Amino acid sequence: MDKMNILGIVGSLRKDSYNHFALKAAQELLPHGVALDLIELHGIPVFNQDDEMAMPPIVLEFKRRILAADAILFATPEYNYSLPGGLKNAIDWASRPYGQSAWTGKPAALMGASVGSLGTARAQYHLRQILVPQDMPVVNQPEVMIGNAAQRFGANGRLTDEPARQLLQQLLMALVELVERSPTKKTRTA
Repeated sequence: MDKMNILGIVGSLRKDSYNHFALKAAQELLPHGVALDLIELHGIPVFNQDDEMAMPPIVLEFKRRILAADAILFATPEYNYSLPGGLKNAIDWASRPYGQSAWTGKPAALMGASVGSLGTARAQYHLRQILVPQDMPVVNQPEVMIGNAAQRFGANGRLTDEPARQLLQQLLMALVELVERSPTKKTRTA
């Protein structure tokens, strides 16, 4: 059977990030025939348009991993009513140079975990806006916004909240369906 490859982007740089833990939970809940690889944003320099024609190797590798994936699963925290600057920075790098965006047509889904009660709602809405000019089809429903994250994850980082796990599983199924319907769907190999 062909394997679908999703790239999970950890939007937080924090060592014990709830968003990293949420992506680990997603790895446990994947439909059959789907793989989820995670990538962190450590070491990506601040975007400078002067450097876009000779990108740093870490940025080239980031773009390569995006291009190789069938879909993207973003996991973002919420900082000051928006997404973290590091995530926005990485999105900017991968969209450059103009006309060579790694994001174009790439199906995506969004999720997030936060210690706040709104569970990254505002950050995800900002992220959706940022993905519009990237021409990325994005799963609209369900929305996975894990609020009060300290109560939803165990001491070992495992997502213990069953309703959140079910919602995450539904999001993964919706992303798989979006990939299957995508006009840019590439032929996958086992």
